[in-house]
Amino acid sequence: MVDLDTGTPGPRAATRHALNFILITIALDALGLGLLAPVIPRLIVHLTGEGLARAAEYGGWLTATFAAVQFVAGPVLGSLSDRYGRRPVLLISLGAFGVSYVLMALAPSLAWLFAAQVLTGIFGATPATAGAFVADLTPPAERARHFGMLAAAFGVGLIIGPALGGALIAYGERVPFLAAAGLSLVNLVYGLRVLPESLRPQLRRELSWQRLHPVGLFTELGAIKGVGLLLAAMLLQRIASSTLPATWPYFTMQQYGWSAREVGYSLALFGIATVASQVWLLRRVERRLGARYTAALGLALLIVACVGLASGIGPLLAVLSVPLSTMGFMAGPALASALSVSVGTDQQGAIQGAIASLQGVAAVITPLVMPWLFSRFSAGAFGITLPGAPYLLAAALAAIAIVLIARAAGKSQR
Repeated sequence: MVDLDTGTPGPRAATRHALNFILITIALDALGLGLLAPVIPRLIVHLTGEGLARAAEYGGWLTATFAAVQFVAGPVLGSLSDRYGRRPVLLISLGAFGVSYVLMALAPSLAWLFAAQVLTGIFGATPATAGAFVADLTPPAERARHFGMLAAAFGVGLIIGPALGGALIAYGERVPFLAAAGLSLVNLVYGLRVLPESLRPQLRRELSWQRLHPVGLFTELGAIKGVGLLLAAMLLQRIASSTLPATWPYFTMQQYGWSAREVGYSLALFGIATVASQVWLLRRVERRLGARYTAALGLALLIVACVGLASGIGPLLAVLSVPLSTMGFMAGPALASALSVSVGTDQQGAIQGAIASLQGVAAVITPLVMPWLFSRFSAGAFGITLPGAPYLLAAALAAIAIVLIARAAGKSQR
């Protein structure tokens, strides 16, 4: 294996293999999560002996558990990678992922599923370390493109995962879990062979309790000019961008009478458009506008899409709004790039850990708040019947995020 620190022969090949490994890791993380999506309800029914309605409640708590643990674990993994390097943290996380899938495959009770979900949540913050690895290997001008590739890899995994899980369940409800564990093991072996360490020893920093918990980490990072505002914008962007996938099936079925097949096709379009925006469009726009303006543009286009959806004019406008709404996801890598260049080399793990933590917060808030808003306003809450209320809120959050980005730019220039 070539060590990037020493510059021994073949550093470009080593960098290429390392980045490929990172992309595969992120894709497999998402594929594993997506692979289990169609399987978890049946397993919960089998373990509890209760119906699907009750299983849905348990499933919601499992998702919330994962997100809550990720909120806490993100800063820890990020700080550990700043202290001990990216390689050991990534490889240990992959091994733990495999163990969690085995636990799910062998689960004799619902408690085992929750225990496995806690383990997955702890090490599911691997995007934090992966993002820090990318920041180590790429110059600032290239980071938005590479962060976009990470997001696209995650999107590809989410597209393939559910379809694969639905196919594998025909061989048994535990088989998809074993498949996910096998994929993690194969990638772990690949990583042991090709993954170098990207963080030089002289750039590592000591651990401190303040950086190991979210409050202390955000306090430290918030003291850097403009970083607190960008982190707040990142949280709002995550919530606003996740609103469509969280409410789309309910909204389109009620508003337009769509079937499950039509909803599935439209979500496939959403996934394809999301990947295209991250891989193809982001690089071209960011090259011309820079990270902050790219983020603001993506959020502005998301606002247009959300207002169009909220109007409920017709299914054609809804379909046209789907690819436009994915521009909000383009803002994510652009913001991650802006944050990465705002902190020092020895803080890349910390800033990526903070981003992973914010993803956990958004993953709790969005599925709890947005479907609830849809339900309430569909039933005429407060004397207003407005099924598109979640999209109006998402548009408002995106608008606030644009203001925060503008204010952060002003502060950093002082």
